[in-house]
Amino acid sequence: MEHEQTPRERRAAHLKERIYVAFAALAVVLGMMRHQVGPIEAILTLAVTILGLLLAVFTADVVAHLVVHARWMTQPELRHAVRTSFGAMSSLVAPFLFLGAAAIGLLDTWLALLAGAIALIGALVVIGWVAVRRLRLRWWERLLALGAEALLGLAVIGLQVLAHG
Repeated sequence: MEHEQTPRERRAAHLKERIYVAFAALAVVLGMMRHQVGPIEAILTLAVTILGLLLAVFTADVVAHLVVHARWMTQPELRHAVRTSFGAMSSLVAPFLFLGAAAIGLLDTWLALLAGAIALIGALVVIGWVAVRRLRLRWWERLLALGAEALLGLAVIGLQVLAHG
């Protein structure tokens, strides 16, 4: 018997992809802050990196589905995989807006990257909150889950500093 995803599993898949994209974008933005890049180069670097990540995630979903179910995805399953993978791009609106403002001369590129990094950290906090808000957890368990996500975010920042230091 085929396992159909529950609404909770679908929501978890969407949140998981948004976390992947936000962390990857944060790593790229922090890396670019350590180098002298122009706004167009920053936009292209972020766009190509995230598009590559999303295509890799989508491909992995298709291959995993083939392995688990021994068949191609149905149209509804394919639509869900596309929405899950590429819907995560909504987490990146703010960084691209800031870089767009830098491209037209309203912001310095480094400042746009900083604002984008702050927006991505904010997105991670919101994603974490959305993930735990409806769960039957005690307040301290929610705090623990959000704290773990924050520590991982700090680890990403630390790794970028080490890599580009």
